[in-house]
Amino acid sequence: MIATANLTVRVDEGTKKEFDSFCENVGLNATSAVNMFIKTVVRTRTLPFIVTDNSVAEQENRIMMAKMKDAIQSMHEQSAENGNNNMSLDEINAEIAAYRQEKRTSNA
Repeated sequence: MIATANLTVRVDEGTKKEFDSFCENVGLNATSAVNMFIKTVVRTRTLPFIVTDNSVAEQENRIMMAKMKDAIQSMHEQSAENGNNNMSLDEINAEIAAYRQEKRTSNA
């Protein structure tokens, strides 16, 4: 017979009731479910769900935002160099349409 050991875990009462109810609905008890969890962790050497550190995600978001701001600033500078930084969206669309028409005409 395999020797067993007790594991005591504290959890708020409402969560325990919900967990017990879930386990009952799937034909388990809390002990079996926790044992399944532990055996899965031991077997796979990983948690069976994703765990993230919000501080890392927040740092990645800050880096991405800084890159986006740099890209927008670069586009503004390039637009100013090209002399079209004060164009309206309608003017830009008209320029695009004229370019496409010119391209179609030259390819025909």
